[in-house]
Amino acid sequence: MTRSVEASGKNIEQAIENALFELKAPREDVDIKILSEGGLFKKAKVVVTISDDAIEKYEKREKLKKQEESEKEVITKEEKKEIKKEEKEKTKEIKKQEKEEEKVEKKEIKEEKKHSENKITCLEFVQGLVKAFNKEAEITELEEDEVKKIILNGDDLNDLIGYRGEVLFALSYLMNNICKREDKKVLLDICGYRQKREESLKKLAYRMASKVIKSGRYAKLEPMDASERRIIHMALQDNEKVTTMSKGTEPKRYLIIFPREYKD
Repeated sequence: MTRSVEASGKNIEQAIENALFELKAPREDVDIKILSEGGLFKKAKVVVTISDDAIEKYEKREKLKKQEESEKEVITKEEKKEIKKEEKEKTKEIKKQEKEEEKVEKKEIKEEKKHSENKITCLEFVQGLVKAFNKEAEITELEEDEVKKIILNGDDLNDLIGYRGEVLFALSYLMNNICKREDKKVLLDICGYRQKREESLKKLAYRMASKVIKSGRYAKLEPMDASERRIIHMALQDNEKVTTMSKGTEPKRYLIIFPREYKD
């Protein structure tokens, strides 16, 4: 702990203030010795020392500061250790999930073949959905390279979208489980919500990644469904400073973004 400081200034008062600032002590806790009063071409010099009756308070302050720094360092090491552990588990988790998904997909395909003759098409499902909810909507089928989209457009379809697309995703899930299996993955979209949500999630990914890079601390996002987590993963997959990882179980599975330096 620094107990005594020599400082200079244009005058004695400024020299004292400079010394007090360096010591981080008020005037009543110090003894002041004037070395030079200064002059026209000479600076004033003083030696400011924490007085004997106040030294115990500053020793306690210094001890507490060191203790806090030590605890902070321990926490940081524990956090890094936890992140490294999570990163090692990430590969295992992904492989396990891929095997489970492959197993489930094979089982679904097998079951679909047995019951496909009795199932309705996705388009028929959506048409029935619109009728059941007593809505008026324009229904469009759009073929893309990897997916087929069934798009609803209308003026009063917000309740079919729900808060952050919860109803839309649930209906899309039901559609793919109830209807006949098609050659391509079928997505249900309403009033262009998926595109708007994708753009919003990308902006969120970039904003949170920037925050993680600046702070050096990981960020935990709110629970999302698999398609939304994938958007975040894909948006940041080429970022050299951060990486992403899914945690938790459905339907409350969430995503974390953390610095790649934790992997070192």
